[in-house]
Amino acid sequence: MPAAYHSIDLSRFALRPGEGRRLDLEADPGQLKLGGERYAVAGDSVSARLDLSRTAAGYAVRMRFTAHVSGPCMRCLEGADVAVEIDAREVDQSGAEDEELRSPYIQDDELDLSSWAHDALALALPIQPLCRPDCRGLCPVCGASLNDADPEQHRHEAAPDPRWAKLRELGSG
Repeated sequence: MPAAYHSIDLSRFALRPGEGRRLDLEADPGQLKLGGERYAVAGDSVSARLDLSRTAAGYAVRMRFTAHVSGPCMRCLEGADVAVEIDAREVDQSGAEDEELRSPYIQDDELDLSSWAHDALALALPIQPLCRPDCRGLCPVCGASLNDADPEQHRHEAAPDPRWAKLRELGSG
C-alpha cells in the first residue's frame, strides 16, 4: 500500500481557471474519539478520490472515500465495524471576505488532506456506532449482553417499592 498523503501542494498542478484534475490517493484520517472511546480506520488509511478544480480566485475540491471504522458498540460494548461513505466538498477563494468561501483546510495553496479527511469522517460517523442494527444492549440490572440472552429466560425480580413497606407490614400481620 502506498504511503498516505497528509497534505498536497495544489500549486504544483499549475492549473489555470476552469481546469481540473482527478487524483486517486491514500489519505490518513487518523483515529476518532467518540463518547470517550477510540475508533480506528481499518488499515490506517483509505483510498480516496480527490477532484481538484481551479476557479478564477481559488480552488474547489471534492473528496470521496469509504472508511471501515472499528471500535466498541455504543449499546453492548462488543466490537463494531461501520462502513462510512464520505463525499466532502470545499471551496477556497483566497481573496473573499465571506467565511463561507474560505476553506480551513487550504492555506497558501496547501491542502491539509489528513485534517479534512478526519473532520469529514467525524461528521459522517453515526452518533451511535452499533455492532449490528438490532443490537439490544446490556441488561440495566446485571450488565449481561441482551443480544445473547433469551428474553423469556433473562428476567429479574423487581425490588419492592420501599414507600409501600408499612402497608405490606399491615397485610402480613
